[in-house]
Amino acid sequence: MESRHISVIIAADPDDVYAFAADPANLPRWASGLAQSDVEVRGDELVVASPMGEVVVRFAPRNAYGILDHAVTLPSGETVDNPLRVVAHPGGAEVVFTVRRRAMTDDEFARDCGAVAEDLARLRGILEAERSPRD
Repeated sequence: MESRHISVIIAADPDDVYAFAADPANLPRWASGLAQSDVEVRGDELVVASPMGEVVVRFAPRNAYGILDHAVTLPSGETVDNPLRVVAHPGGAEVVFTVRRRAMTDDEFARDCGAVAEDLARLRGILEAERSPRD
């Protein structure tokens, strides 16, 4: 199975990046490839309207290591495991998402990777804008 690592450097404290990204209420703000509207919390599962239809997401428990791995159960019943990490970086934090290729064409895989890159760029934009001094 092919994997591609998509990453972004965010000029923010890694703990702040982790806290923001781990909050289900923030998913629609930055992860449009996963959540397109408010997230419904059902115990330790999240139910979200995604571009793929309604999906169920289960994140790794909160931890001190920046691990945001999550399993997404698609409408088809297939579950996709998504490694996601927030790690310290000299410029602040690095967020690394590993895209695993499922049964898809080259173009579909490229689109999937592009969507992840856009989501991570949006996350960076939000967090860096919140750090910037206001005029």
